[in-house]
Amino acid sequence: MSYYDIYKRHAGLDTGSAFRSVTNADIMTALSGDDITAEEFLRLLSRAASVYLEEMARKAYGITRRYFGKTVQLYTPMYVSNYCDNQCVYCGFNAENDIPRRKLSLEEVEKEAKHIASTGLKHVLLLTGGSREKSPVSYIKDCVGILNKYFSSISIEVYALTEEEYRELIAAGVDGLTIYQEVYDEKIYGQMHPAGPKSDYLFRLEAPERAASAGMRVVNIGVLLGLAPWRKEVFMMGLHAKYLQDMFPAAEIGVSLPRLRPHSGKFEPACKVSDAEMAQMIMALRLFLPRLGITISTREAPALRENLIPLGVTRMSAGSTTAVGGHTLPHEGIESVQFEIDDKRDVEEVKRMLRTKGYQPVLKDWMAV
Repeated sequence: MSYYDIYKRHAGLDTGSAFRSVTNADIMTALSGDDITAEEFLRLLSRAASVYLEEMARKAYGITRRYFGKTVQLYTPMYVSNYCDNQCVYCGFNAENDIPRRKLSLEEVEKEAKHIASTGLKHVLLLTGGSREKSPVSYIKDCVGILNKYFSSISIEVYALTEEEYRELIAAGVDGLTIYQEVYDEKIYGQMHPAGPKSDYLFRLEAPERAASAGMRVVNIGVLLGLAPWRKEVFMMGLHAKYLQDMFPAAEIGVSLPRLRPHSGKFEPACKVSDAEMAQMIMALRLFLPRLGITISTREAPALRENLIPLGVTRMSAGSTTAVGGHTLPHEGIESVQFEIDDKRDVEEVKRMLRTKGYQPVLKDWMAV
C-alpha cells in the first residue's frame, strides 16, 4: 500500500465531525499509554485536547529526553538560486513575481560555504528554486562537490527528483532531503500550485519515498501552515511520517511545521495558526512518533522558538537568510528573499541561548560542542 492510498482513505475526513465525540476520557486514555494509535493522535489534535496542553507538555518532554537527550541540532540554509518555473501563490520565488533573479557561480558557492563553515556549523541545507533549466542536477552536484570540503552533512531542498537522480546526488555526498508537500488536501494543493512542474501532486507526494529508496539517510517532510485547516493537515503529515518510518526503518524521518511569512506577493494565509496551536501539534506529533525529528525554523519569533524546544524540537536553523548568496552577498530587501525570517540571531547567539536553557547545541553528527 502506498502513502497515496492512505491519503485517499482519509481524504474525506471531516475533523469537525470526528472531533465532536471526543471526550475528556479519550484524551486521558491517549495520554496514559506508551504507544498511541492514529485515532488517538487525531484526538490529541482536537480542540478538546487544547485544555490538556500542560499534561501533553510533561509527557512530550519526557519522551524527547528519552530519545534525544537535551540536544538540539543546528544547521543553516544556503540559497544558491531563485530561478523558478512554478507559480506557487504563497512563495516569493513565484515565476510570475518581478523580483531580482540570481544563480551563484561556483566561486560564489565556495565563498558562502567558507563563511558558513567559519561559524562552526557542519550541517548545511542547500536550496534552489524550482527550475531544472537554471539549476540542473549537474549544477546541484557541482555545488555539493564544493560543500563536501566544508561540511560533514549536506541536505538539499530542491524540486522533486527521480529516484535515480537522488541516487546520483547521494553518491556525490548528499545525505539529507527536505521536501514539503506544502498542503496534503489534493484540491487545495491544485489551487496553491496552478502552474509549473510542482503542480503534479503525486510526483511531489512520492518524492520522499523515492529518496529513501535511493538510500537517503535523512528525510524531512512538512506542511506550510496557513494554506489549509491545520488539524487535518498535521494529521495527514503525521501519517506520512509514520509510513516512511515503517517503510524505511534505517532512515531518520523528520517533519517541519513552518508558518507563512511575509514575502514578495499578495497572498494572505487562509487559515491562521496560533502559538498555542503550534505547541499542540508539536506535542501530539512527539507522542505519536517518539523517534521523529522535529524542526522549528527562523520563521518563528525567538521567544516562541525557545519555549517550543522542551516540547519536542530536535533541530533548529540559526544564522539564517532566504536570499541567494545571503550570507556573503548584498540583497535588495523583501523583493529578493523567499520569505522574511523572524529570528535573526546568529549561530553564536543561538548556541548561547541553548546552553543557558541547559541544552547542548549539536553542530556535527549529534556530537555536542
